[in-house]
Amino acid sequence: MTTVGELARAARRAFDLARLEPDVREVEVFVAANTSLLARLCYTSHIPCNGVEEPKSSGGHGLGLHVVFEHPDGPRVGFGSEASDLGPDGARRALVKAREAAIVDPEFVSLPRPTSEGRTLVGYHDPDLMRISDDRLVEAGWTVVHGALRTFLTSPRLQKMASDGEALARLGLILGGDVSILQERMAVVSSSLPEVQTDESTLLTAFVTAMVEAYEAKGSACSISTRLDHFTDEAGIEAAQSAVKALGGERVPTGDYTVIFGPQPVADIVINILAPACRADMFYASNTPFLGRLGRPVAAPVLSVYDDGARRGLLGSKGLTCEGLPTGRTELIRDGVLVGLLSNWYESQRLQRDPEGAVKLGATGAAAAQALAPRNGFRFGPGGGRRFDTRPGVAATNVVVEGRHPLPLPDLLRRVGHGLYIGRIWYTYPINSLRAGDFTCTVVADSYLIRDGQLGPPIRPNTIRINDNVATVLTNVIGSGPTVKGAIVWAADEVVYAPELVVSGVHVDQIAGFMEEIR
Repeated sequence: MTTVGELARAARRAFDLARLEPDVREVEVFVAANTSLLARLCYTSHIPCNGVEEPKSSGGHGLGLHVVFEHPDGPRVGFGSEASDLGPDGARRALVKAREAAIVDPEFVSLPRPTSEGRTLVGYHDPDLMRISDDRLVEAGWTVVHGALRTFLTSPRLQKMASDGEALARLGLILGGDVSILQERMAVVSSSLPEVQTDESTLLTAFVTAMVEAYEAKGSACSISTRLDHFTDEAGIEAAQSAVKALGGERVPTGDYTVIFGPQPVADIVINILAPACRADMFYASNTPFLGRLGRPVAAPVLSVYDDGARRGLLGSKGLTCEGLPTGRTELIRDGVLVGLLSNWYESQRLQRDPEGAVKLGATGAAAAQALAPRNGFRFGPGGGRRFDTRPGVAATNVVVEGRHPLPLPDLLRRVGHGLYIGRIWYTYPINSLRAGDFTCTVVADSYLIRDGQLGPPIRPNTIRINDNVATVLTNVIGSGPTVKGAIVWAADEVVYAPELVVSGVHVDQIAGFMEEIR
């Protein structure tokens, strides 16, 4: 992998080359190298399999130039990138592309400039994850598989099935998922931030789905870590336990229920609905259910949400944004009140200067500026990593959800009395536009009925959908658990740290099963 020193030197060369051009007013150079490592998990008790597939890797490096050019009709802004070539020729080609792509942007103010905040997070990545071998990656995969198999084989319920004449292998024990490692390095320099700045970050995740196929029982789990020596078989054990608990799942009729959302469903709703609704670009486009509500209640007073990209030990932490600005804590919802937004430099500048900005935000002056601190300008791409071939967008880092006066799960169950425990959802997306706040998702695993204040029978996977509104869900939060757990959503770079949340009046629709449709 390209070293951070090589990236820094490439950034300086490209910057010095570009700023000597007579028509260049401002220039920003961003150089990045990313590597993604993956061990695929594939165990089936009744079909020949490898258990852990061969490790795979993908990676790349390159540079991107964001340039403001002088022009008789006014400044023009362009962006160009070049893959693989970090030398002078690559920089020249990227500069040519930026000049050819340059346009007049009346909303552009400047490239990022220093803020009053300083960098607080340095030297936080795990060197062992940066230099992990293929053998160690495969070993991590087998750690998860062995944890799941031990759990299956020692399960009293499965052992009883086998003693009744159904061999364990014929139950269709399945384990799928992956162990993934992301290695990121970057360097950035610009006209207003002329010292080259660098950052390195790593993360390790395991996603696991376990099944007892003969009984249509499914369980899932994930584990996340910033350090290799913290990795365990936790995800495999938890997924297998959940699959066993799901034996004998029942259907749930359509209706409104008091629901306990586990950390994963909370994360899925936050990443796909709440976090986008709290982005400055969505406010600029008037595409948020919170339009004009800065400084006003948008959730129950017991709920607070913030993004913290500079906390050591959290998976999504970075030392710098992809604009070269410090990461930090951005309060989004405090005691139910919307107090801040996720933003980058460009969106902060244009929203504060928008003639309709006061209406869109619901605030002006110092209140608006404080709410729009540019701590979230990132160049994330599908599959993770900081992309050199795109301009910064707006993205969360570590979204932390907190509830006031948390209670242990037994107390939450007693408070609910009769309702649902939802442990995993899938395919969460807005309907009728994000501004409406309506969303839908499917309950796919790890979920149970709540009866008489206790966890009851499991809910059969893929038999109910949640159809509700994010504003309604937020205002109907009536309790939370004490344990905050990190969760990642598929194909998202953001991480959510959330407890269990109790929400009243959640609308659930039954999904007709295939056999029921035939009958």
